[in-house]
Amino acid sequence: MEMMTERKPQGMSFRSWVDQQVADAEARGVFRDLPGAGKPLDLSADGDFTDRWVRDYVQREGASFEDALPLPLRLRKESERLAESAGQFPSEAAVRAAAADLNRRILDWRRIPVGPPVYVKLCDEEALAAAWREATARRLVAAELAAREASMPPAGQRRAGWLRRHRKRGPAGDQPAGD
Repeated sequence: MEMMTERKPQGMSFRSWVDQQVADAEARGVFRDLPGAGKPLDLSADGDFTDRWVRDYVQREGASFEDALPLPLRLRKESERLAESAGQFPSEAAVRAAAADLNRRILDWRRIPVGPPVYVKLCDEEALAAAWREATARRLVAAELAAREASMPPAGQRRAGWLRRHRKRGPAGDQPAGD
């Protein structure tokens, strides 16, 4: 596409000048064979085409919307994710290391903030470690119950054994009734 370096003539409105530039470019064939030429515009959705364009661009480039956030908001999001996933770390030391790293980056940002002041709270290392210990205890209990369940006989056999142990005793007390 050719770049126009021509200045707007005095006395001509900006809109008229832009319209003239577009008409001249169109006459030269600058807009021929563009991607999407001849295809209808996707004007569905809610009419906010900027959002749709941004979503398409992010998807096309393989990026994430979080990459476009200002640093303090990314740090907040990371703190939220860390709190949600604390129980999935392999050890308490790994949770503490992740919390320390995040807190270091938060403190670095606080020292020289860029942009409007946005408070970013430090993550609570002790609370994250406690969450990890709780999640680990739940996993151990669940594993123990699963192992116990796996070692039990099938339900039908369990019921038959219970019935044998709890049958009514006869008048002598030691013999089942009807034997």
